[in-house]
Amino acid sequence: MLTKELLKQVKQIEIRTRGIVNEVFSGEYHSVFKGRGMEFAEVREYQIGDDIRSIDWNVTARFGHPYIKIFEEERELTLMLLVDLSGSLVFGTHEKTKQQIAAELSAVLAFSALKNNDKVGLILFTDQIEKFVPPRKGRSHVLRIIREVLSFEPRGNETNIQGALEYFHHTIKKKSIAFLISDYMDEGYEKILRIVGKKHDLVGIQLHDPREREIPKSGLIKFKDAETGDIRFLDTSNKKLRSYFYDTIKSMDSARKSLFMTSKIDSIEIDVSQSYIKPLVNFFKLREKRL
Repeated sequence: MLTKELLKQVKQIEIRTRGIVNEVFSGEYHSVFKGRGMEFAEVREYQIGDDIRSIDWNVTARFGHPYIKIFEEERELTLMLLVDLSGSLVFGTHEKTKQQIAAELSAVLAFSALKNNDKVGLILFTDQIEKFVPPRKGRSHVLRIIREVLSFEPRGNETNIQGALEYFHHTIKKKSIAFLISDYMDEGYEKILRIVGKKHDLVGIQLHDPREREIPKSGLIKFKDAETGDIRFLDTSNKKLRSYFYDTIKSMDSARKSLFMTSKIDSIEIDVSQSYIKPLVNFFKLREKRL
């Protein structure tokens, strides 16, 4: 049953993100993500300035004056959203949680695809595959995807990026655009990431909250692991503890960045306490420069 509050949230996200798409991302999406190639459309009479390499000599011989072949980009693509719904995604110390930002990012990307007549599909995962929504077109389909990311109640609580990528690899056979949206609090997915990155146009989106990267100096505090449920009391006034925590997070970030770089896979970092528009714009601009 869809609640009024959920429908209201989805409508708000649609209004906000469609505006962003129309003003910022639609053209960039089209220019950055190309179709599968060029396909023959028609022949027409040669006009001054046309490339002579496009002349269709068979038709030219038949009619006694030059005709050229016209090709169009085979545009239709499939966009797949792989969205992490593990326990750590419900964390948020600012206006929105990481899961809410994941829903908005999914909306921006899905509406960009819709505007370019591309299909959109969804894989929700935790430590298991929670839901698969096959790629389709249409506004109602995009709204369904937003609802799923925003409100789906997963069975699992931990993270298995390897399992999500393996499922995607075996389920989607045709080359697709894929955005892996997660906080990447996981390991052991390096091999399958490289395999998927070679077959598909894979982009990683890493979500983080600034409070996850530091421990406040507040004495003895009870901490609960959002994924395992483990509870520990830590003395946050201990300088060594705070340094160890900071170094561990920094090491994980460095390893992830290195993995994506060496695998030649694009990645975007999103601080959920700030606007996600600038990181997305920067991604599209950098990608355009490489084309």
